[in-house]
Amino acid sequence: MSTFAKSSTRVMDQTTASVNERIARRGAINVHYYATHPELIDRRLAELDREWDIERWLQFNSSVLTLLGLALAVKKGRGWLLLPLAVQGFFMQHAVQGWCPPLPLMRRFGFRSEVEIQAERYALMAVRGDLIECPDPL
Repeated sequence: MSTFAKSSTRVMDQTTASVNERIARRGAINVHYYATHPELIDRRLAELDREWDIERWLQFNSSVLTLLGLALAVKKGRGWLLLPLAVQGFFMQHAVQGWCPPLPLMRRFGFRSEVEIQAERYALMAVRGDLIECPDPL
């Protein structure tokens, strides 16, 4: 087995099946709701455009904690350098393997991967009839 995780599925691969199923079920419920309320699909697609995927949240939190640790190291002492060191070590682990300590908690709170967000988007577009004709990729 490779040490490097497949980019498109690495978050889902590192998440328990029950959490993945709950997130997928929430997406399916959303699609069903908007299929019965097609006049709201445009609004939902705009919401999906603004939804931060879990990768973006991890990047943001990693940056905040690293900057906080550096600022505290300047103000309070070098011991605070352990915070950015640990955060960036975990962030590197996430880049390589798709797992880091906050991932399980964030997934339980319902943070979705880009793949999961796009699955809902394409399902809504199909419901709306946008995907009737697909161009030949060749």
